[in-house]
Amino acid sequence: MNQNPVSFGKISRHCCFDKNCPALKFVKVLTVLFRKIPEIPKFDNGESRGFRGYGRKVATNNPRSRVSKLAELFAVRLTLCRKLVEPIHRALREQAKAEYEEYQRQLTEYTTAKDKADLERPQEPPLRMLIIPANNSATGLFQILNDNKGIGLIFETEGDTLAQTFKSEHGNYSDGFRKAFHHETISYNRRKDREYVELETPRLSALLSGTPKQVSTLIPNAENGLFSRFIFYYMNILPVWKDVFAGDSDQTLDDYFRHLGDRFFDFYKTLQCQPDPLRFCLTATQQQQFNAYFSQAQNQYLYLCGIDYLATVRRLGLITFRVAMILTALRVMDSGHIATPLICSDTDFQTALELVKILIQHAARVFSDLPAEQEKPKQPNQKQLFLESLPPEFSRQDYLATAKRLEIPDKTAEKHIAKFTQSGLINHFAHDKYKKI
Repeated sequence: MNQNPVSFGKISRHCCFDKNCPALKFVKVLTVLFRKIPEIPKFDNGESRGFRGYGRKVATNNPRSRVSKLAELFAVRLTLCRKLVEPIHRALREQAKAEYEEYQRQLTEYTTAKDKADLERPQEPPLRMLIIPANNSATGLFQILNDNKGIGLIFETEGDTLAQTFKSEHGNYSDGFRKAFHHETISYNRRKDREYVELETPRLSALLSGTPKQVSTLIPNAENGLFSRFIFYYMNILPVWKDVFAGDSDQTLDDYFRHLGDRFFDFYKTLQCQPDPLRFCLTATQQQQFNAYFSQAQNQYLYLCGIDYLATVRRLGLITFRVAMILTALRVMDSGHIATPLICSDTDFQTALELVKILIQHAARVFSDLPAEQEKPKQPNQKQLFLESLPPEFSRQDYLATAKRLEIPDKTAEKHIAKFTQSGLINHFAHDKYKKI
């Protein structure tokens, strides 16, 4: 990973507090950059697989130390990564402020006007932002995404913020998370204006840190597909004291990352000015290597983790593709040369693949820690149980006695008998005489 794009190297060099986890700095930076490199779609099998995807990450620390120094350091580096996109977020907020002030001015003119016959009430401007608070209602999140062309980044150093939001009455937007991964349309209703809204191609990233218990609270099982849409990095505590005074640079990390954020903002504006979306593709050899690895990985983890883990393996394939796109785009940031299609270099492809080979192991580790699902006892079918409990031949008094034993009301039992007769399951061959067929 020593031949990564220069810009990426400058960023990631300061993202990791542990020399033993180089993959971690990749994941943190890539998740942040996923959301603000404009569309570079690549089409395979008729579908766009562009930067409109989302990269997600949850980092967990040792279960025995919820409030550990490791978690604190990780959170510090997360806040530094946020500075990479803060210029974009700040520009959007300033634009929103200016638009809202103009809206208030126009609204004042409208309300004070005596003759409103030829006037149109001004429309409230969109709430522009990049970084969306996780503590939000489902409709609130979707509305913010709609105001920002479907683009958003959730950035939380405490994973249980999102977990608690999902537990609230109106805050569970887990389905929106799952749809955004594949850019599926999110529809919702705005009660204020009685307006039905369809949010096409949503593009959402989330960068979270937390503990294993916070993960299990957020994702109690892998059944609904949310687990497979996350990238995980599991962090063990090392019993080594780190010199917190190391480094003799006069420039603080805050200043350094602000400078990098300004550089990335310029690059973002350059890509925004492109008249058409750029295309990205892998070479034929890279495609063969991609298919060979994930075919092998699917068989391996089917044996090791079971069928519920296959969705994670398959979605990590899509994530590998997106990581390769990010690295390729950052080459443009270094060279200043924009061409289409963007063809992935072997170096960037191998970097993406080697990264995912690590992430697939970390996801398996977190997967193994998910709470075991307790099978709910299957409720017996009342109709079937009633039918099976009846004797071969019976009267009304007999079937009512059977119903009483099964705690079935008389009226319900009579309806069941009528249905059984109509369906040919019993024969009403004489007055008050029934026979099972």
